[in-house]
Amino acid sequence: RNPASVDGGMVDTFSIPRAWWEAKDTKDDLLKEARKKINDDGYPDDNIIFQSPTQAIVYQDGRKVLDEDISKPAALIYTLQALFDYRAETQQDWERAVEDFKPKIPDAARALVTIIEEERLKNQRFVTAFNGFATLCRAAVNPNLADLAVEEMLVQHLLTERIFRKVFHNSEFAERNVIAHEIEQVIMALTSRKFSREEFFKPLDRFYIALERRADTLDDYDQKQTFLNTVYEKFFQGFAVKVADTHGIVYTPQPIVSFIVRSVEEILKKEFGKSLSDKGVHILDPFVGTGNFIVRVMREIKKTALKHKFQHELHCNEVLLLPYYVAAMNIEHEYYEHTGEYLPFDGICLVDTFELAEEKQTQLFTAQNTDRVNQLKKTPLFVILGNPPYNAGQVNENDNNKNRKYETMDKRVKETYSKDSKATLRAQLGDPYVKAIRWASDKIRENGEGVVAFVTNNSFIDAIAFDGMRKHLEQDFDQVYILDLGGNVRKNPKLSGTTHNVFGIQVGVSINLFVKKKKQPAKAKGLFYARMDEFWRKEQKLAFLDTSESYSKIKWEEVKPDAKHNWLMEGLQSGFEDLLPLGTKEAKAGEGDAIFSLYSRGVQTGRDSWVFNFDGKDLERHIKITLKTYDEDLFRWSREKAKKNIDDFVTSDGTKISWTETLKVSLQRKDEIEFNKNKIRQSLYRPFCRELLYFDNRLIHRRYQMHHIFPTPATESENRVICVKGIGMDKPFHALMVANIPEVQFTPNGQCFPFYTYDEDGSNRRENISDWALEKFRAAYSTPRPLRERGRGEGYVNSPSPGANTRHPLPQGARVKMGAASGAPTKLDIFHYVYGLLHSPEYREKYSANLRLELPRIPMVKSANDFWAFVTAGERLADLHVNYENQPEYKLEFIENPEEPLSWRVEKMRLSKDKTAVVYNGFLTLGGIPPQAFEYKLGTRSALEWVIERYQLTEDKRSGIVNDPNREDDPQYISRLIGQALTVSVETVKIVESLPGI
Repeated sequence: RNPASVDGGMVDTFSIPRAWWEAKDTKDDLLKEARKKINDDGYPDDNIIFQSPTQAIVYQDGRKVLDEDISKPAALIYTLQALFDYRAETQQDWERAVEDFKPKIPDAARALVTIIEEERLKNQRFVTAFNGFATLCRAAVNPNLADLAVEEMLVQHLLTERIFRKVFHNSEFAERNVIAHEIEQVIMALTSRKFSREEFFKPLDRFYIALERRADTLDDYDQKQTFLNTVYEKFFQGFAVKVADTHGIVYTPQPIVSFIVRSVEEILKKEFGKSLSDKGVHILDPFVGTGNFIVRVMREIKKTALKHKFQHELHCNEVLLLPYYVAAMNIEHEYYEHTGEYLPFDGICLVDTFELAEEKQTQLFTAQNTDRVNQLKKTPLFVILGNPPYNAGQVNENDNNKNRKYETMDKRVKETYSKDSKATLRAQLGDPYVKAIRWASDKIRENGEGVVAFVTNNSFIDAIAFDGMRKHLEQDFDQVYILDLGGNVRKNPKLSGTTHNVFGIQVGVSINLFVKKKKQPAKAKGLFYARMDEFWRKEQKLAFLDTSESYSKIKWEEVKPDAKHNWLMEGLQSGFEDLLPLGTKEAKAGEGDAIFSLYSRGVQTGRDSWVFNFDGKDLERHIKITLKTYDEDLFRWSREKAKKNIDDFVTSDGTKISWTETLKVSLQRKDEIEFNKNKIRQSLYRPFCRELLYFDNRLIHRRYQMHHIFPTPATESENRVICVKGIGMDKPFHALMVANIPEVQFTPNGQCFPFYTYDEDGSNRRENISDWALEKFRAAYSTPRPLRERGRGEGYVNSPSPGANTRHPLPQGARVKMGAASGAPTKLDIFHYVYGLLHSPEYREKYSANLRLELPRIPMVKSANDFWAFVTAGERLADLHVNYENQPEYKLEFIENPEEPLSWRVEKMRLSKDKTAVVYNGFLTLGGIPPQAFEYKLGTRSALEWVIERYQLTEDKRSGIVNDPNREDDPQYISRLIGQALTVSVETVKIVESLPGI
């Protein structure tokens, strides 16, 4: 067989070829050519079509089954159906087995867990073996590893050991592999009382047999490896979802692997005069997965050098059991294919690579494994390559599924990448791929020279949180090559992770080549960037890598980083840094100047479905359920004598409680938490979406500074906050003023700039506009404000003392004549000026690139008249946005369905296709939506679309909590809100259109 020569092929979801296609010219004798290709050239004959422009011949199962004139449409359709519908017997059996047994494999895994837990209670031999194995696991993998995770490792071994024996034809693997041997000893203890492995797996025999028969149809080892990787992935996702989530398991497509390996070989030759085949070039894949990178490296190495490299200079680590098994087998088989000699691969370690940074090393599983790890720590690494894990951590604290914390590696990231970052939010620096680059950089520095080649998340290229990381990459390496594969669905909603991302994930991806030389002329140093078309499908991207072969055939653009270590500066305005900063970390610390002295994120609860709700009674009930469960755990914890892992101790039932790290700390401190109805507060969850919030410092994971901005309900009547879109987000810049506590994603990654700040009890009110800003504005705009009439809504008047900045709130709807007592701007004028200017289309367009990377900076407009125009616009916008529920309703057409009873109840609204109407429910449609409604955008949605999006009946899957936006005491609230949101939109557009230039 020679399928690589065939013109085309069709593969199934397990990457097994289902059909082949070979094209020929009109002048060819098609039948003669088909026989020649099959008999002489080794073409597959299981299901292949030979096609000329007018004729098609199909071979199936070794014989010719069709010879048709495909110039006739009916014959062409018939031929293609025959080709695509064909299933070999092994294929049919496999598909049936997968369908029948797909739900049974997770069931089998759960049944094994039950058996293991029962034996841990009744089988002393197994208890001893299990505890010993768990100790080894915690030493090698994660000191916080729960018993359930250790049980899961045993389940993985039991479910897959047969696959390795049968499919890889390696019956001695469990005895020979140092880790598999250790686990087999535990399994032997498990079966010592009554559990029979053979009896348990009899119901799954058909599945295993079908898998083995299907694998046997693949002659090419690459195809078999790909098939087994896919089977493994589906197995893994079926019964080890938590581990897959924590470690971010993603398999690297072969074109990426080949591109990286070829590039490394070329870099070694060009920059160092070396090769992957040379002695002394130690190569490590620190996150080996199923072994694809090491296998591809072995193919690049000269056969005469392979034995030495295999035994001494090829290294890899894996922390998860199943990929460790697969990798060991793949690498050993690859060596056998090249040499005809079987040797065990001693270069693989079952270890967490980040653990290697720790000075002291405990025993890691077996003595042999520990020796390998210790030897690796001493090895001078010249090449480090692979695909690091990408996941930043668990989604829900109830999962007890934390990524491990590493004392040394976390410290290294903190003292380098984090320390030199100007970003306020640096949580992304906790991502494992960042640690991987830091670790690899340190190892290459130890060696003095070398190459790091990783495929990773591409966020470090331009996100503000990574400015310190970019700085260190510039310093640590002489040459940096970044090939941006794109595919960030979160940045570009028009993309599909499945279609456009090479890994099928949501975050963008890049191939990164970092080169360090001992002696490098300054002129030879450089940072080089290339980007694939964002809208290429993943097949196009992978084909491009195949065609390009290596980095030398890429058209690179040399990048000159700016002083802030920005690499991609398209659209950045150099004058932005000269504008007045809205807020800075230094100003917050009292060590610098900015317009606002303090700013904050909104509240991050970690349990939104529990502490937010439209209905106060429902919210109270949910909080009481949480506190009842907390109290029960507190009672048990207070009587716990043995020191236990808090994650394993607490109730993990998501219908009773939602844990956060903050709440677990409260439990460990033995804090008592009582329900307090006064802590139910008004909040804004999303734009124009008001919900109730239980504002308690133990049940809110992060309050940030909100307890100094809206500490009491009374402060909501006087304080105002400008919320702006945060940095590092590619959604369009926007700002929205509020008078209630906002949720942390009210504006994406948003920051909130209040007019007042307070002590936590609501006393000691202070204006938050700095005296430095007041001086700047008073120096620039001393012309008195033109006499005018303030519009309806929230107003402020000057305090009696001339020049003072204190304001007193007016009653709602009051009208006053406004002048300027001293002719100078006040702090409230500055507040409104900022809000008006942040709505300027000219400002947003000109500085759009800058606003993605840092918080707003505010220009000073040229004339006092323009200044006061922005102040006036800011006041009017503030009234519209803060008091949106008090605006008059936009006149809409109420279209009733006569066949339905009168109903104001909403379950899920939707816009009509032409966006002129809202389908409210089965009874009511609201027509006459004006086009201007969609011109006022908050991110990617209009105010109307936010209302439609948020005001729907929802149920949280984990807790079962229902959030119902309908109000029993005000059934027409939502329909009225739609009209009010439209008024806000239309009026906002008018105000924005009247703004002067900046």
